[in-house]
Amino acid sequence: MGSDARRGRLVELLGPVVAAEGFDLEDVTVTPAGRRRLVRVVVDRDGGVSLDDVADVSHAISKHLDDADVLGGSPYVLEVTSPGVDRPLTEPRHWRRARGRLVKAELLDGASVEGRVTGADESGVELDGARRLPYGELVRGRVQVEFNRAGDEGLDDELDDGLDEDVEAGDGAGVGDEG
Repeated sequence: MGSDARRGRLVELLGPVVAAEGFDLEDVTVTPAGRRRLVRVVVDRDGGVSLDDVADVSHAISKHLDDADVLGGSPYVLEVTSPGVDRPLTEPRHWRRARGRLVKAELLDGASVEGRVTGADESGVELDGARRLPYGELVRGRVQVEFNRAGDEGLDDELDDGLDEDVEAGDGAGVGDEG
């Protein structure tokens, strides 16, 4: 079975399993890893994915992989994960989950725009509360990494204050201190 056919079969097999656990199946890849294969399954849902969620869905996926001989009986390593921040935004659900985040969007006409996602529905996305982009005009988007994200003001000050208090209290846990 070719890799595209195998991937299609895995998506067909695992899609309902992942959905029954309350997740969206974002991607499935199979790559050689020595004598085994690495089966990487990417899942997501509104509200995010916790470690307990990953453990639950991983157990369900493993059972179905073992029961269905889709990998031809060869040994595999299963990795279940959630998408990283660098995942392209290509589906309405991706845009919805990026609400509040700064994104850069590539448009069909070759232009790009940057703005904060303030809303998304089944027909398009709204940036900065003013510009509406129908999905038909979008190629893809990417969340931009922000070190001082909107709404985090004062967080650095709180952390700095806590560090100052530790030093003033004579904590002594500093770089270069001898034990």
